[in-house]
Amino acid sequence: MSADCLSLTFSALADPTRREILARLVEGEASVNALAMPFKISLPGISKHLKVLEKAGLVSRSREAQWRPCRLQAAPLKEVAAWTESYRKHWEQSFDMLDDYLAQIQSKGKTQKNHGKEE
Repeated sequence: MSADCLSLTFSALADPTRREILARLVEGEASVNALAMPFKISLPGISKHLKVLEKAGLVSRSREAQWRPCRLQAAPLKEVAAWTESYRKHWEQSFDMLDDYLAQIQSKGKTQKNHGKEE
């Protein structure tokens, strides 16, 4: 995924309404009306959110008679997951260092407690 596509995906995911729309589409395709139900947003407002999601490649819309179902397109999310995975080693090393530090603090605390009892 190019940086521009990654930027489009992150930009689309930055809005909580769009994330909720995607969460709904995980369950299956839905009409714009069905997607709009839980929100206090007009249909044109939902359509604008859908256009952003479409531009990022996260949603597709088709036409079946008079129904225009929206579908989740998860490939960009897979690319985001792959991109973030490259940082896993850094996170794990940071957590390992934190674990070591906490173990040192706990060990010092136990040593000081035991030392204080002997006095």
